Amino acid sequence: MHLIRRVLASFAMVLAAGGALAAPPTEVRIAVVAYTNAGKQEFAGGVGTISRQGELQHALAQRGVKLTWVPVSTAAVGPQVNEAFSNRSIDFAAYGDLPSVIVNAARVPTRLLVPSSTSNTYLVVPAKSTVGSVKDLKGKRVALMRGRPWEYPFVKLLEANGMKLSDVRVVNLNPQAGAAAVSAGSVDAFFTLSDAWLLVDKGLAKIVWDSKQAPRSWQMRAELWGARDFVQANPEITQLVVDAFVKNARWSADEANKNEVIRIGATAGMPESVIRRDYEGGGGSWKARWSPLFTPALAEHYRDLAAYARQSRLIAADVDILSTFEPRFVQSALQRQGLATYWAGPAR
Repeated sequence: MHLIRRVLASFAMVLAAGGALAAPPTEVRIAVVAYTNAGKQEFAGGVGTISRQGELQHALAQRGVKLTWVPVSTAAVGPQVNEAFSNRSIDFAAYGDLPSVIVNAARVPTRLLVPSSTSNTYLVVPAKSTVGSVKDLKGKRVALMRGRPWEYPFVKLLEANGMKLSDVRVVNLNPQAGAAAVSAGSVDAFFTLSDAWLLVDKGLAKIVWDSKQAPRSWQMRAELWGARDFVQANPEITQLVVDAFVKNARWSADEANKNEVIRIGATAGMPESVIRRDYEGGGGSWKARWSPLFTPALAEHYRDLAAYARQSRLIAADVDILSTFEPRFVQSALQRQGLATYWAGPAR
């Protein structure tokens, strides 16, 4: 009888422990790129809109869950987010594709929840440079931050011109330092994002190539990712987060909201004129730009990106990156928001 009591007591402890583990969270933490503008913190991209509208915060609060936006600096988004996923200090993050491959290769499992828009990249050279194309950079110094999402499109540009990364002298600099280096002429070129236009406007550099001329599969991406364990344990809360991002994608995709999208983007410190020029040109419609669909093109992009990361030794082991795709939450959001066919059409 004494043994039976001990077994039952142990079983009760196991059930209690299991219940504790299954208890819903009291806080949802989402990492997002943050800027300081006029002394005020602003969030980049669609997260800025979601934060301002407050619907996600309200939906979570109704379940007794606090929403916390975890700011990360532009200087080291990937490493900061990956470290946060590793030490379980965040549950979700809106950030780039290459760091996402790297963190999963390091056996910190995350899930791709909401595909997002692609971003343009630019190759700039000093204003008085005679460099006219990437071919002229063989053996020359190029400022490029290794391991960041824009490394991959630069490598694709090199390959398309019969070159390899080893054909240029990569100077591993963050975007701020890279801009200063190309402005001072201490590097021969700088591969960057839309901040290239700031250098052009100041007369410090000129653009000799941009990804608008390239296949869309080359363009860097940023998506909504979630910690695998959190997603598996909290599908209903995950759905609320995904619902908010899909709803924002629909709002952003409306041409009537284009000016407002640009205005909100400018609150993060980038002039509206820069944002408009970055959006101009390139393939695809404004509506397609905001598609949250999981497509064959998306799978191909991540498969190729993972292969590049392994080949270039950014990761030490192969990773099945397609196993991180978790489309069920987007599919549910599209159905319930009446958007099942809204983005239907050719895969982007």
